[in-house]
Amino acid sequence: MVHIPPRIGEWSDFDGLRAIWQERLPAVVRAAAHSDFYRSRFGPDVSPVDLGRLSGLPLTTKADLRANHPFGMVAVPRRRLASYHESSGTSPGQATASFHTEADWAEMLDRFSRGRYNLSDSDTVLVRVPYAMVTIGHQVHAAARAAGALTVPADARSTAMTYPRVLRLLRDLEVTVAAALPTEPLLWAACARLLDSSPRDHAPRLRTLIATGEPLSRARRDRIARIWGCDVTVSYGNSECGSNLAGECPEGTLHLWADRYLPEVLDPATGTASPEGSGRLVLTTLFREAMPLVRYDTGDAVELSYEPCPCGWALPRVRVLGRWEQGVVLNGRRVFSSQVEEAVYRLPPELDVLFWRAVEDRGTLRVRVEAAGSAAPDVAPALRGELARHLGVAAEVEAVAPGTLVPLEELTRESHIAKPRYLSSADDGSPGLSYPASAAAPRPHASSEGARR
Repeated sequence: MVHIPPRIGEWSDFDGLRAIWQERLPAVVRAAAHSDFYRSRFGPDVSPVDLGRLSGLPLTTKADLRANHPFGMVAVPRRRLASYHESSGTSPGQATASFHTEADWAEMLDRFSRGRYNLSDSDTVLVRVPYAMVTIGHQVHAAARAAGALTVPADARSTAMTYPRVLRLLRDLEVTVAAALPTEPLLWAACARLLDSSPRDHAPRLRTLIATGEPLSRARRDRIARIWGCDVTVSYGNSECGSNLAGECPEGTLHLWADRYLPEVLDPATGTASPEGSGRLVLTTLFREAMPLVRYDTGDAVELSYEPCPCGWALPRVRVLGRWEQGVVLNGRRVFSSQVEEAVYRLPPELDVLFWRAVEDRGTLRVRVEAAGSAAPDVAPALRGELARHLGVAAEVEAVAPGTLVPLEELTRESHIAKPRYLSSADDGSPGLSYPASAAAPRPHASSEGARR
């Protein structure tokens, strides 16, 4: 039986959303029990599960996915599987698997289309996110193609797609929409400045940046929008649950797609789950065919609330702070990178800080930021003040020269790879069959703009 996922507007309030959960939950648990893992967990005769009994079921963890790699979580015959993906591997340990049927892909693209991207056949969409194994690159690519847009598969983490090449594509193809990790547009900006040009000169028609793959603070979002002169919108997801989990409404609020996922918030200290609040996000997939998950602990630190939004969508608001295990404890509270970056990018734009790194060392936060020019001496005291106000911590801050944290030669390298030559002319100097390693581009002359960064 085909289950048609709901569309926004088919329920009018949070009680209607709860009714969707109640209707779908028993079917989801029965479907999950077709997998080896959940069959072993629930037994051959699955008892009916309603919302009242959900919290009594054990959590599904990343360790469970890894222990049942590759097919132990699959709940459909292998002939129905359409694609296989893995997580990005940013969490410690082995990457986790993710399978999808064609119906899963249709549902995934329907979710993605809800975001405020407004893709059309007049757009040129640069897809600058990883294609290898993770789903998001393929998802954005498919959505852009479905909208009739000119789609540019620029990839990320690819040696073929250097930063100067990205800038050339943005300019030459008159890109209107780009999808990228939030770090990317800062790297593009640094590359443009090293090439003695303004970032906006390379992207005169860029209207929207879809930021995905990393938590994004409001301050960094505003800084990216200021540098590139475009709207910045967020798509949040993970591979295991089917990629896009939340998107922004017309009001700019990030909403969890809670008609497709039943959310809980886990308190790591007590192990108890609540409908909302702060903690780790736990999800039960409601329409996933290939790999339904019941009470999956995503490991993401979030703040979830059911405060109404002016957009009228009866969907919870979500704020994503980062990976729980990557937070550090300062002054008795867990702090995430997105909270530190909020302080960094609140610095006045004229200080021109783009790149930073921080480490917790025996209860002390030590931060390094790249800074140059006459403004450099002002950076450390200004950031110490922001961290004290924003996080309530007394941090040690060091301003370092440009290129210390992000090597300049990596920003301006023209090519990382070369194709092998099997046949060549004797007088062209080629050794024939070879895989030459391209030399790093020379460090550009430090102009006033390049030095300022």
